[in-house]
Amino acid sequence: MKILTTSQIKAWDQYTIEHEPIASIDLMERAAQAITEAITRRWDKQTPMKVFAGPGNNGGDALATARMLSERGYAVEVYLFNPTGKLSDDCATNRELLLLCENVNLVEITQSFTKPQLTEQDVVIDGLFGSGLNKPLNGGFAFVVEYINQSPSKVVSIDIPSGLMCEDNSYNQRNYIIRADLTLTIGQIKLSFLFPENESLLGEVEVLDIRLHPDFLKEADTPFHIMEREEIIPLVRPRRKASHKGDYGHALLIAGRVGMAGASVLAAQACLRSGVGLLTVHAPTRNNDILQTSVPEAMVDLDESDDFFMTPVDDDSYHAVAIGPGLGKRIETGEALIAQLQIASGPMVLDADALNILSQNRSWMNQIPQNSILTPHPKELERMVGTCNDTYERITRAQELAAKHHVYVILKGAWTAIISPKGHVAFNPTGNPGMATGGSGDVLTGILLALLAQGYSAANACRLGVYVHGLAGDLAAETEGQIAMTAGSIVRHLPEAWKQVCQPQTNHANI
Repeated sequence: MKILTTSQIKAWDQYTIEHEPIASIDLMERAAQAITEAITRRWDKQTPMKVFAGPGNNGGDALATARMLSERGYAVEVYLFNPTGKLSDDCATNRELLLLCENVNLVEITQSFTKPQLTEQDVVIDGLFGSGLNKPLNGGFAFVVEYINQSPSKVVSIDIPSGLMCEDNSYNQRNYIIRADLTLTIGQIKLSFLFPENESLLGEVEVLDIRLHPDFLKEADTPFHIMEREEIIPLVRPRRKASHKGDYGHALLIAGRVGMAGASVLAAQACLRSGVGLLTVHAPTRNNDILQTSVPEAMVDLDESDDFFMTPVDDDSYHAVAIGPGLGKRIETGEALIAQLQIASGPMVLDADALNILSQNRSWMNQIPQNSILTPHPKELERMVGTCNDTYERITRAQELAAKHHVYVILKGAWTAIISPKGHVAFNPTGNPGMATGGSGDVLTGILLALLAQGYSAANACRLGVYVHGLAGDLAAETEGQIAMTAGSIVRHLPEAWKQVCQPQTNHANI
């Protein structure tokens, strides 16, 4: 599903007006009908409605909604903010229509604002500013937002909480953004809705379909999209009946210092549960028994060190290499890492301490093989690219990193983002807060390693691996609950996750 930019959202409205065709005031009426339906499903006629409308088309939506609520028997008070004396054409039309409603109290504010009392019984409908906002609120509007936020009323925002911008809020004033309990967004969710720091501003989000013209969305070119199941299923390669383990790759996992053997175990188990033919785990000698008993299907290649990684591995006999989980950051380990990068024969998966070591020696990043996959969480990314104000800035920096080194960056978290070398960003819809537990990232590393070893491209490995990783987490949450989940829970549910994304295969008759 494509995510449109601010300018594209406006263009989509205009395209609909021209190609349906439909008058802009009628499209606004259609939006208000959808908003009214969503509100009346949740609150009955005994709920007082306090509508705060701005001077633009978002305010027009709010005024039309106020009229429709009044027609359904709701008690409605409307505060229309018009400090410049100029309303948008459609907002002005809806003001005139609202004035014809005898049971609506309309107050138009051009200068001073007398604050109405807002109680727990009230619902505030926020129609101050919509998706076209491009700078932080200040002055009187900032004062109004603060007043609404300090009230005990439930708040419904039309399209987007006023003060929040659709993309970049790096330098926004968060105190001057509406904190909604419900956001009724038009057409599709906005990019900033996917960022964790904005979750508390949005409340529940409902997308309202007002039948914007579908042809615009088909043709729109945007770097941002949310992955969908329909695009993931075709990526899975069917298995030939006559195939053998050699057809599914030999993977090398370099992971786990002493005291962190669990990281290598989790990554190895996930790798083996994701279709790899053979797996070798390179580990310090003292982790041998743990690996041999916990992951008997894997082979173990022992480092010269008893306690940590210090010996690079000739990777000519392996189809893919992953390095980093539980590795530690000793000087000897860093030296072995750069040596491993220099002898690499193909793309690698770099995670955890491999990324932390590179962040301490940024010139070494030039040694990363092209089309490798880096899997940082936000703090690990910032160690590589510098401190960021918010998720939008992290994604922008990750795009720069991916382009400079021609790698794929998987920025882990809610709505995990996959950033390609060309700057495309795919957000993953699967996963849940139960996965916020130690070892989850190690599981993802194992899945990605298995896919690269089987010959999947880095792009497809990222999309398929991240989706299945989250899906396994969702299945684990269904059976174990989010609180009790561990990274091992994700591994245990990988078989079912893979079953759900695999297309049915034709059964050949026995010969």
